[in-house]
Amino acid sequence: MDVLKGIGGKIRAERRRHHLTQEELAEVAATSTRTVRDIEHGRGSPSIGTVTAVAGALGLTLTVVP
Repeated sequence: MDVLKGIGGKIRAERRRHHLTQEELAEVAATSTRTVRDIEHGRGSPSIGTVTAVAGALGLTLTVVP
């Protein structure tokens, strides 16, 4: 599975669990709705900072493992 799609799927599931729209998540994460949509679908090339901000807005953390 593509790493970005995997991360995006986790973010989407957690956003839905919190009953947030993409627009609401974007506002909390200080990014655009389009960016949230692209992250959730594993598209584009968002910066690690943006992905971290979106994940963090949901209480998620990103961990790199060897």
